[in-house]
Amino acid sequence: MTQSIQETQEELIEEFGLFDDWADKYEYLIDLGKKLPSLSEELKTEENVIKGCQSRVWLHAKKQGDQIIFEADSEAVIVKGLISMLIRVLSNHTAEEIMKADLYFIDQIGMSQHLAQTRSNGLLSMVKQMKNYALAFSAK
Repeated sequence: MTQSIQETQEELIEEFGLFDDWADKYEYLIDLGKKLPSLSEELKTEENVIKGCQSRVWLHAKKQGDQIIFEADSEAVIVKGLISMLIRVLSNHTAEEIMKADLYFIDQIGMSQHLAQTRSNGLLSMVKQMKNYALAFSAK
């Protein structure tokens, strides 16, 4: 059975809790980014670029049954790590679950305090874009 959005957030909070200092948390974030499969070149289009991110981030969504599947890529490893966490939490859920999701894990692992303002804004743009996709799919 698929984990709930909340369970996945709890899992990430636990994983980041294993590291005492921020250098290690950043390393882990970069590792997560490196593990994210690259987006195929034909999906790296202007319309898939998330507006409001300092680095280029491409986000693609498709619907499979009643679940939305997200794929993404970025030129920046830290950003790729951030989007990989969002994909892990939100992908393979219904539009309704995604739209209602309260993404508290970002604060709980300390991302909000430790990211530069521009990255924090970018992170919010990623979340907003994922929720917009969910909204669009739910309207179809």
